Amino acid sequence: MTLAKVTSKGQVTIPLEIRQKLGLEAGSRIDFVLTGGGRVIVEPVHSSLKSLDGVFRDARRKPVSLAEMQDAIEEEAGSAPRARPESGAST
Repeated sequence: MTLAKVTSKGQVTIPLEIRQKLGLEAGSRIDFVLTGGGRVIVEPVHSSLKSLDGVFRDARRKPVSLAEMQDAIEEEAGSAPRARPESGAST
């Protein structure tokens, strides 16, 4: 059994062996699940940008370029869209 101590601020250092087995590193998020009988399960929360792939995609809409997005933002903000350099032109 691995023990840890709770600090006066309510913090606990997760022992190295446990961090390694769970794949935790600085900044990792963990979830505490309370079970019956006074036990707690600690589970790593693994998420990545890849998990968001397609979340905002709408198959009915055509993709827009960054230039088109910028033009739309400027139009909504009340300023005239600025001229864009030609593709491949050096600045």
